[in-house]
Amino acid sequence: MTARNELGQAALLASYALSLGDDALVLAQRLCEWATHAPAIEEDVALMNIALDLMGQARSLLSYAGLLEGEGRTEDDLAYLRDEREFRNAQLVELRNGDFAVTMARQLLFSAYQYELYGALATSSDEQLAGIAGKAVKEVAYHRDHASGWVVRLGDGTEESHRRMEAGLERVW
Repeated sequence: MTARNELGQAALLASYALSLGDDALVLAQRLCEWATHAPAIEEDVALMNIALDLMGQARSLLSYAGLLEGEGRTEDDLAYLRDEREFRNAQLVELRNGDFAVTMARQLLFSAYQYELYGALATSSDEQLAGIAGKAVKEVAYHRDHASGWVVRLGDGTEESHRRMEAGLERVW
């Protein structure tokens, strides 16, 4: 492989790591909006724990992106010193929380996606990315299970909770 190809590969991997890091960072911030507003104190704690997992993923991915791009930018530079238009996250993680059903619908869909993605990336030939993904897939399994429990609970609950869950899934989808 030529030096030019290696630089191109590093730039592509940096861009990919940046977008994955941005996904985790933005969703963590959205989940933190629920602090002291979730339906129960235990849920406040659960959502903050999920947000902390996502922040850890974001830190690892943004640090790796900064290393790969070779411009001396740190995870903090990438997290805080970019214009909003420079973020490369999926639009799904930007969705406003709305009510709790919308948040759980978004969390279920996004964590199901992350679970499959990180499971595949854990076997990447890039050792750093594989290591980040290997740790993240374990965390994301909990996120997916937690959200799916709430989706079922709200869907099987009262007529009002069922209606809200249905509307939340429709909105997120």
